[in-house]
Amino acid sequence: MKNGAHDLRQDFLRYFEAQGHRAVTSSALIPQADPTLLFTNAGMNQFKRVFLGEETRPYKRAVTVQKCLRAGGKHNDLENVGYTRRHHTFFEMLGNFSFGDYFKEDAIRFGWEFLTQTVGLDRSRLWITIFREDAEAGRIWQKIGVAPSRIVRCDEKDNFWQMADTGPCGPCSEIHFDQGPSVPGDDTPNGEGDRVIEIWNLVFMQFNRDASGTLHPLPEPSIDTGMGLERLAAVAQGVYSNYDSDLFTPLLAAIGRRAHTTYGKTEEHDRSMRVIADHLRAITFLMTDGVLPSNEGRGYVLRRILRRAARHGRLLGIVEPFLHELTPTVVEQMGTAYPEIRAAADTVTEATRGEEERFIATLDQGLPILNDMISKARAAGRPVLTGPDVFKLYDTYGFPIDLMSEACREQGMTLDERGFDQAIEEQRNRARKTSGFEQEITRPVVADVAGRFGSTKFIGYDRLESEGVLQAILKGDTIVKEAIAGDEVEVVLDVTPFYAEGGGQVGDQGTLTGSEGRIEIKETTRPIPTLILHKGTVTAGRIRKGEPLRMAVNHSTRQDAARNHTATHLVHAALRDLLGPHVKQYGSLVAPNRLRFDFAHFRPLSSRDIDDIESTVNGEIRKNESVRTEVMNIQEAVANGALAFFGDKYGEQVRVVTVESFSKELCGGTHCRHTGEIGLFRIVSETGVAAGVRRLEAQTGSGAVALMKKLEADVRELSDLLKVGPSELVAKTRKVMTQLKDKERELEELKLKMASGSPDHSSVKTVAGVQVHVQRTDGLDMNGMRALADRLRDKLKSGVVALGGATEDGKVSLLVVVTKDLIAAIKAGDLIKAMAAEVGGTGGGRPEMAQAGGKDPSKLDAALGKVFELVETIRRG
Repeated sequence: MKNGAHDLRQDFLRYFEAQGHRAVTSSALIPQADPTLLFTNAGMNQFKRVFLGEETRPYKRAVTVQKCLRAGGKHNDLENVGYTRRHHTFFEMLGNFSFGDYFKEDAIRFGWEFLTQTVGLDRSRLWITIFREDAEAGRIWQKIGVAPSRIVRCDEKDNFWQMADTGPCGPCSEIHFDQGPSVPGDDTPNGEGDRVIEIWNLVFMQFNRDASGTLHPLPEPSIDTGMGLERLAAVAQGVYSNYDSDLFTPLLAAIGRRAHTTYGKTEEHDRSMRVIADHLRAITFLMTDGVLPSNEGRGYVLRRILRRAARHGRLLGIVEPFLHELTPTVVEQMGTAYPEIRAAADTVTEATRGEEERFIATLDQGLPILNDMISKARAAGRPVLTGPDVFKLYDTYGFPIDLMSEACREQGMTLDERGFDQAIEEQRNRARKTSGFEQEITRPVVADVAGRFGSTKFIGYDRLESEGVLQAILKGDTIVKEAIAGDEVEVVLDVTPFYAEGGGQVGDQGTLTGSEGRIEIKETTRPIPTLILHKGTVTAGRIRKGEPLRMAVNHSTRQDAARNHTATHLVHAALRDLLGPHVKQYGSLVAPNRLRFDFAHFRPLSSRDIDDIESTVNGEIRKNESVRTEVMNIQEAVANGALAFFGDKYGEQVRVVTVESFSKELCGGTHCRHTGEIGLFRIVSETGVAAGVRRLEAQTGSGAVALMKKLEADVRELSDLLKVGPSELVAKTRKVMTQLKDKERELEELKLKMASGSPDHSSVKTVAGVQVHVQRTDGLDMNGMRALADRLRDKLKSGVVALGGATEDGKVSLLVVVTKDLIAAIKAGDLIKAMAAEVGGTGGGRPEMAQAGGKDPSKLDAALGKVFELVETIRRG
């Protein structure tokens, strides 16, 4: 295809490389070490510090094809995606940049030449907009042949760019394309409709705006340009919609095959197909760059995108998970330009399927209720869903508010967002009152000490002993001049080798010794960034403010903590190598006796995975690699491959911990000097702690040896109990387990026979033409109750079965089954809720089967007897 998307990418890079630009690889969608951005949303993001004068590069001209995402914060295009032909979440931005090198004349010439000569756009269909006061730009455009009638002067809103309220800024010039009279809209730039659309923005960064708003000329004016590949492809290929370009047609065709339809049949279906096509690209690239669905931050944005796409699949008639089947189409189409998505393809498929399956359960429960709410509101002539109703669906079923809003929008209705927000706030207030939680704040006395005595200098990376001057003594919240034996104190010194708790690592322990007394330090903390507190007990004599103290960190606990901290870095690297780049540290605990590592992943680790991680980490330990630490500029650290994550707080200078050719992370903790000092690494457990978050617990060194000895002792004890040798232990255990399961099955079958033949505890009546079988099933577990219910249902052929039994722990189990011919009128879930209320419980389920639990066995007979009344009310009502 002429001007295909792949060719346009390559042509853009080649053109600007020929003009002396360095082709720079796209940065990740997750901004490195820039807490001001949720996602990379423009080509200039990775050069931001260069434009601010905080960083230099070995080149003065750059060109990029940058992957971007706008679905959160002020750049939130999510709600428009699918409803327009040109809004996207994920998109590619073509950009060329000058860092104090060329300026307006070259930037304008490059833009005009590329569009008219390389791409071949019709000059007569191009429009130019400039800032109303930028006469220089107007002259340059006319000089290269643009008629004055095709140059439109605009105000700040359209043609003046600034990074923030202060800092670099300047006028810009935009190139627009007239799509022709067949497209609705005005025939001039910045008008109504889509006839004339902007395709390229050239920013002339020539001023610095100070706090008063005054503009000062920059000593080295720069250029920042951005052009969306999606719009360029549509214009270059002569199509009105971005979705009609070759960036989307393969995806739309694949979606059509899956939904048994074709794009272009109906606007309603086309809209859903556009949503899915756009969102598939966002899902694939976000997961490739390490984002997994969650309830906060970037993960929440991804969850919204994925769930929105899944819901639009429902609108196309697809009721089972399907997005994971289509992500390979994105990989196939874009893997050449972005090879990283090929490497992450399996991860993307698996994570997408898991999230889709979870969401489908939510949709199955929530959609019928939402549709019923909308129908009732429309029938009552109400164009708005009330806040309490919306909150109930959100709170009870986890149904996303944005999908409710979109469903209402499609029905010409709106949500009572203010009422919903009010209900949310009321729930939060109730939670605060019942939890007793109060946000931790800095104690006034600590802030006072920091203000009076300044900061504590940490010198403990290289030494464990030193001398310092005692600056302040705290007993509770009181500053005192001295403390005596038995006093619990917190002390502040001018310098300290004691590491303060931070970055997951616990604080050091040790001793402080003066001429007249001694303190045993049990905990070291940093309540505010500048101050280190040593908490402990005066064990002998007395200590006085202003006296020198000899400080000694407990070497054993420090070294054990260092072993565990270095091991967490090896674990992190091993996990990313084994599972993929989506693995990210979510938290850690580094103590002398153990380590805990939380990380992003969407499924439990297999025993093979755990073995591989242990083998990899122990292999690095045996290599005895050096562990180097360096302090450097944060951008230099990130550029050199150090891992840094959004949301983490970093200063201008950061500490980088490197295990040669294996791991490189930003870290302020203490570490071994060589990996061999770790000794041995053993994983104790692997569990899930939240959706998409797993936890490893492990031990190193002497702790790992002790763990192995304990396991060996357990094996010997089991061998003695089962009277076999260790080598026969597994086979004998399997045999015993098989025998035990056989006996359990026999026992359950016996209980079931007894329950089936126990007429004294059952009652069968015909109520309003419906057979209703009610029975107590004390002693049967839920599996047994289900089996009995199946037998009774088959025996009835048409009717309702309600079972209930007291459990061994003093609670109640309830089960209701309704035959399929009756579920249109009688729903098991409605019956079980009323029964559960009688015994102080809750429950739910499908129309044909529902189960519940309760707390009050004394009310069980009343709950079972209520079924006859409920069925009669439903049939008569």
